[in-house]
Amino acid sequence: MPLPVLALMLVVFSLTTGEFVIAGILPDVADGLDVSVPAAGLLVTAYAAGMIVGGPVVTVLTARMSRKPLIAGLVAVSVLGNLGSALAPGYATALLTRFVAGLAVATFFAVAIATAAAMAGPGRESSAVAKVALGMNLGIILGSPIGTFIGQSLGWRATFATVAALTAAALLLVLLAVPDRPSETTRSVLTELRVFADRDVQLAIALTAVGSVGVVMVFTYIVPLLTGVSGFSSAAVPILLLVYGAGAVVGNFGGGWLADRSLMAAVRGLLIALAATLTLFWAVAESPVAAAVLTFAVGVLAFAIIPGMQARVLTTAVAAPTLAVAVNASGFQLAAAFAGWLGGRVIAGGPGPRPLYLVGALLTVAGVLIAIHIVRRDRRETVRADA
Repeated sequence: MPLPVLALMLVVFSLTTGEFVIAGILPDVADGLDVSVPAAGLLVTAYAAGMIVGGPVVTVLTARMSRKPLIAGLVAVSVLGNLGSALAPGYATALLTRFVAGLAVATFFAVAIATAAAMAGPGRESSAVAKVALGMNLGIILGSPIGTFIGQSLGWRATFATVAALTAAALLLVLLAVPDRPSETTRSVLTELRVFADRDVQLAIALTAVGSVGVVMVFTYIVPLLTGVSGFSSAAVPILLLVYGAGAVVGNFGGGWLADRSLMAAVRGLLIALAATLTLFWAVAESPVAAAVLTFAVGVLAFAIIPGMQARVLTTAVAAPTLAVAVNASGFQLAAAFAGWLGGRVIAGGPGPRPLYLVGALLTVAGVLIAIHIVRRDRRETVRADA
């Protein structure tokens, strides 16, 4: 793997670990900050809010910056945010630092994808992007379980400190290996923003946000679900996160293969399968064996839907793909922000966390309806074009 691509992949690995690891240490964070688990879940919402704001705003404001200084600055912001989370003296400060940590992430992902594709050259763009995206899968497979283990062994603050140190090391590699390139953007900000007036782009971003919210909510509260409902010990959680991450890798490649053959049909079918799997999880959640198997299945489906959703945005927003990818990442985080809040309300107002599976399934059905609408809209456009 070329060193510049490896550097970008390691940053993605670090950022993904920092985003998802909190699910494995949520009860520890709640105890450490002296708040309830639902309140600690709002730390996920704060991180997501940072990405929601940062995605469009930071991308537009930095659109004409050279790529290497921009990438380095974005990674530095993430380092400071995670270090601040490790040192946060109280709940309010922790919310603020999680927001800061999320500010640069959506823009980084968008710029990293574009940079990797440009460095690869004609005909090798997808391979380079896939290598960068591998960091996301590794962050879930290895980063989250290892971070959870560190948090359980040394305290949750050590987890965020480790993420900050890892991201800083990746930043050094970026400074050494990634070549500087000028921005490809020559259009005005207003011209870039006009892409979002396109109804197809709006629906593509809505599909990401709505289709993801149910499964993100379940993952946010995966620890109380697995320990409080399925009866696993805390020591088993890193292993189960590893199982989830293995499913994510399978889903990432499988979902991409399916989307290459029939994009929207694949997204629609996978969302239906995800809704059915979450419903089944709700029905058999008290069985540890079934829970372990379905944890893998949910990991597969949660990440199988992502390639198709990403491809839909790119195919509908050809006039401003970098900005659109960043805003799509913000759409995903909008789902995460809502999921953290809603999941906390479900737990606080019901008989424990088990209903989260059923609520997640119902939310996923809303994504299915958007996918069906897009498929029908595409068919109408095809008929009009033929006519």
